[in-house]
Amino acid sequence: MASISATSVLLFLTFSASLSAALSASVIEDLRNLKTPHDFNSTITKNCHHNPSLRYCSSLPMDLDEIFKSTIVASHLCNESKNPNCIESFPKIDLQNRPMITPLYLSFNFFWKYCPLSILTIDLSNSSLDSNFPIDVLQCTQIQALDMSHNDLYGDVPIESFSPLTNLTSLNLSYNHFSESKISDALFFKRFNSSSFLHSGLLPDKKKFRIKAVILLVGFPIFVILMVCCLGWLCFRRPDFLPRMLRRKHRFTPAMLKAATKGFSKRNLKGKSEAVDIYKGTLRDGTDVRIEIYRGENHPNLIEECKVLVQLCHKNLVSILGWCNNRRLRAIVTKWMEGESLEMWLLESNNTPWNQRLKILMGVVEGMCYLQEEWPEVGYDLRTSSIFLSNNLEPRISRFKIGDQSCRSRKMYKFGVLLLEMLVNRRPQEDFETGEAGFLEYIRMHYPENLQKVMDKKLATQDTFDQAKQAIGLGLMCTDIPSNQQLGLGQVFDIISRAYQSCKVLASHNRERLHAERGKGHKSIQSRRTFEFIEPPKSNS
Repeated sequence: MASISATSVLLFLTFSASLSAALSASVIEDLRNLKTPHDFNSTITKNCHHNPSLRYCSSLPMDLDEIFKSTIVASHLCNESKNPNCIESFPKIDLQNRPMITPLYLSFNFFWKYCPLSILTIDLSNSSLDSNFPIDVLQCTQIQALDMSHNDLYGDVPIESFSPLTNLTSLNLSYNHFSESKISDALFFKRFNSSSFLHSGLLPDKKKFRIKAVILLVGFPIFVILMVCCLGWLCFRRPDFLPRMLRRKHRFTPAMLKAATKGFSKRNLKGKSEAVDIYKGTLRDGTDVRIEIYRGENHPNLIEECKVLVQLCHKNLVSILGWCNNRRLRAIVTKWMEGESLEMWLLESNNTPWNQRLKILMGVVEGMCYLQEEWPEVGYDLRTSSIFLSNNLEPRISRFKIGDQSCRSRKMYKFGVLLLEMLVNRRPQEDFETGEAGFLEYIRMHYPENLQKVMDKKLATQDTFDQAKQAIGLGLMCTDIPSNQQLGLGQVFDIISRAYQSCKVLASHNRERLHAERGKGHKSIQSRRTFEFIEPPKSNS
């Protein structure tokens, strides 16, 4: 009966009688034991002659075995649907509330392929179908009503396959889990009442739509506010989390410095005075830094000075990375230098030879020349406590002052004091009641006849005494402002550089002398050649 009309059923009556015993068995058993009658071909031919519109008539070549199976399934399905007269009429497939057998009949593709033209209604509702849309059902293109409601069908509905079903006026796909259809398929939904798609997933759920609208209208502004707050927090508290191009250059926040010093821990506190706390910290990018935190109203021109200092670039100047200017915290951030101050090196080191001191002086003078030529408005503090030494004894001036109106003679005076402090190894402000004046007077009292008393004992050797003596003379000339005999920075640079080069030559010759076991005469000659480079000039040029 698969695609056989009411008249065709009468023709199959003879075959049905022979199968009456088999009909009591299950459909699967019937199909397994099925054998096509030997004259079935002639019967099909007669059917097609009487009714050419039968579906199997247009299929060439005909699959007789498949067509015969469809008649068996049709007989079973007609009985299961409780049709009043399965021989003469088969108008409805009714498998409502039949979850055990409905999937079985849906699996018989050959039945739906030759679906009887008499079937006008298909009801598969409430059958616990859990699959994609059973598209084979739509091969019954003559049907007028289709009900698949109250199942668990999912996926897309093949809307384009409904086009041949021109007689379909009643469709019920409600209470399933289909995917929401695209707007381009809106014409399909106009064919049927909206009740055909209740809770099917095909149409937008108004309740869910309202929830989404509320979430969008409320959630989006909240999301924007949170993003703005997050970006604000990053910009004003932790800009180091932003890409480098978005950061304010040279600006540090209290939160950044607190994170770098692990909450300003005592372990990271490296120095403390009345006005300044010095911490060592590590920035987020791994850079070790020195953080000088100023308390109270100290350093009032911090920002203006730092804007200039961050531009300084010289190997003998401490590199200024930036600053923090907050009502709770004011600080300068510089690169951390492994090593110690010149003051500590002079006091604690057991080996501070003259050639190393000359190297340090050479670096200080080079830094002074850079500032004089490139940044004349930048002043500096030349003290042993404010000059840091790297591991290879490269000096770096660390304290500056913008707009320092000190004249060049005053800067040379400061250099002279530094030079004398390195040779005498005494602190002017700590060891003398009258400070620098007392310190200079103390040296002049013993210069040049009694320098053994004032000179650092580490330099009072036969090899270095004469050099140190003339260096003391140079330092006194730099500090002698009233006499008009003070040297210029260029002259000092030439003297120190020649002395440093000569000192290296002397060291090389002394090594040769030790290897060649030469006498003292050669040694004294080399010493004279070295010292004549730092002979102070008689006038200020």
